Amino acid sequence: MSSWECGVCGYIQKEGDAPEKCPICEAPKKMFAERAEDLNESEDKIDSDSLEIKKFRCTVCGYIHTGTEPPEKCPVCDAPASKFEEVMEEDSEEAEDGDPKEKKWYCTVCGYIHTGVEPPEKCPVCGAAKSFFVELGPDGKPIGEPVIAEPEDEEIVSKKQSEKQQSQEKKSFSFSGILASLVLKFHLHPITVHFPNGILPAVVVFLGLGFYFKIAVLETVAYYNLIFALVSLPVVIFTGYLEWQKRYKGIKTAIFITKIFCAVVVLCCVNVLVFWRLLDPTVFAEGSPYQLVYLAIAGVMVGAAGISGHLGGKLVFASRG
Repeated sequence: MSSWECGVCGYIQKEGDAPEKCPICEAPKKMFAERAEDLNESEDKIDSDSLEIKKFRCTVCGYIHTGTEPPEKCPVCDAPASKFEEVMEEDSEEAEDGDPKEKKWYCTVCGYIHTGVEPPEKCPVCGAAKSFFVELGPDGKPIGEPVIAEPEDEEIVSKKQSEKQQSQEKKSFSFSGILASLVLKFHLHPITVHFPNGILPAVVVFLGLGFYFKIAVLETVAYYNLIFALVSLPVVIFTGYLEWQKRYKGIKTAIFITKIFCAVVVLCCVNVLVFWRLLDPTVFAEGSPYQLVYLAIAGVMVGAAGISGHLGGKLVFASRG
């Protein structure tokens, strides 16, 4: 009986022909090769040492790979082969002195991975409580679901879980649930947020150059850029809210509260800059007593956008080590 090995992640198909795509890393069929021991089994010319099956652990995410050598890259976190270490036999059991084995714990809110006997009291990235962590299995996939509530009584807990599941099923079929799923599927929040994030620093640069060199046209350019940012911000905030509710479970920790506060600050500053300029076209004109105030508001706007962007990047790359 032939078996096929994926040349990307090392997955082994033990029956029949090679699959159309790898179930682990989704590599196409052409990346599979028939294993050498199957080709040469009848001739008994295999060096048993060279084909010794070992286990390799990804030091970034904890994924366990079984094969003769580590994969070219981790199918879970894309870490290169150099990030894998061989798992010795004694590593799979508890130490002789009875010390518990370290495990990998996955934050179901932001994706951060913690190594230890138990999950941390709170996630160092998003601040989620210990109850939001689940253990990662040998294949690098989460085991079970996070237990948010303390188990008071089995019947009560079972009832709560059933009600929660029914609520989630109803929500998934609602308009907001479908909309949130589309936002996540097509990454609409990170796409839309790049528009104002790219424009707002340019606004400050134009205002600064216009103020220093006394070039009135640069202030006009900044004004029209602010109008575009004002139009795009509601979409950014709306998609961000849906992603927070759907992906991050609407958890109210410091990182999300800070991001929301910064988004409100940016929105307020843009509104002030646009409508102040609309009501008083000379607000940033040469000799106006409000030039520095106007420029300071623009600076606060960019600072808040930068903090929000930094925290967003921290969440996105939390699970990449």
